[in-house]
Amino acid sequence: MSKEINLHRHRFLGLAEDKSVVQQMTPAAVQFPIEGELPSLGSATEWLNAQPLTAAGLRGKVVLIDFWTYTCINWLRSLPYVRAWAEKYKDQGLVVIGVHSPEFAFEKDIENVRRAAKDMRVDYPIAIDNDYAIWRAFTNHYWPALYLVDAQGHLRYHHFSEGAYEQSELIIQHLLAEAGIGGIGHELVSVDAHGAEAAADGGSLRSAENYVGDARTEHFASPGGAVLDKRRVYTAPARFSLNQWALAGGWTVERGAAMLNTANGRIAYRFHARDLHLVMGRASRGTSVRFRVLIDGQPPGAAHGSDIDDQGNGTVTQQRLYQLIRQPKPIADRRFEIEFLDAGVEAFVFTFG
Repeated sequence: MSKEINLHRHRFLGLAEDKSVVQQMTPAAVQFPIEGELPSLGSATEWLNAQPLTAAGLRGKVVLIDFWTYTCINWLRSLPYVRAWAEKYKDQGLVVIGVHSPEFAFEKDIENVRRAAKDMRVDYPIAIDNDYAIWRAFTNHYWPALYLVDAQGHLRYHHFSEGAYEQSELIIQHLLAEAGIGGIGHELVSVDAHGAEAAADGGSLRSAENYVGDARTEHFASPGGAVLDKRRVYTAPARFSLNQWALAGGWTVERGAAMLNTANGRIAYRFHARDLHLVMGRASRGTSVRFRVLIDGQPPGAAHGSDIDDQGNGTVTQQRLYQLIRQPKPIADRRFEIEFLDAGVEAFVFTFG
């Protein structure tokens, strides 16, 4: 979900990455280049948690723009920091705006976004960007993407993907001080993230995000390959290599997802990571899909994720990201299997952490 970084847009981050430099210099001595003006927010299709905000109305405030889409694992792992900054600095002149630009069609559903925002405690203003107009105005290409705007309405800093939390907060503090806000101090937020919001275990991560739909998938191992937009009964090989995956049962593989046509269909995946997540949902509203997860042919036990029990049982009730595996060390190659006991599930993308 976070894409490869466009390096030329990081021309000034060397200074920002050295927090001691930012802390020790006065606001007047630190010069962050002006990257442009805050684009209009008037093209938002709807607003949540606030009345519509405008670039002109935000003058005098330091503004953090956070591009997100609610199933993105990279954004989810950055959310604890954005949420903490919104709370810590809201009375000191910082306005946090989440611009929700959807990746999947179901993320355009305002009720899905409203529910996700409530569940994830995103209570700062949200601009719904279903037409990607704000996305294009920023020439943005990434989830998550963070932009900081000074009190004069100038874009002064950006960061793409996860990480750089210390430097981002130090620059928030710098821009608030530059705007004449006193008594901010240099203390940084501390977060205690749980579930899918917890930072990835990068040292053991050998599996990359992989889409289930035909358009962007890799390493599909079912014999005969995928047949686009046609019902077919697939089989999974008894063995396959790291990062290969397969379908078994009656599925329709579409460009953006795979839909299960008959009960007891399965997906198998050989992976190497602490965490395994799957974005999935019901094909029809008002239904639910029961499923069971195995790891190396056994119930996951202590390796179960937050959306299943230790026997591997879970239920798809909403279109969202499900955390299915969080395994304790030692991390090794594992065979993951999920069997859906009911038809009607759509699977979109695997992510790892």
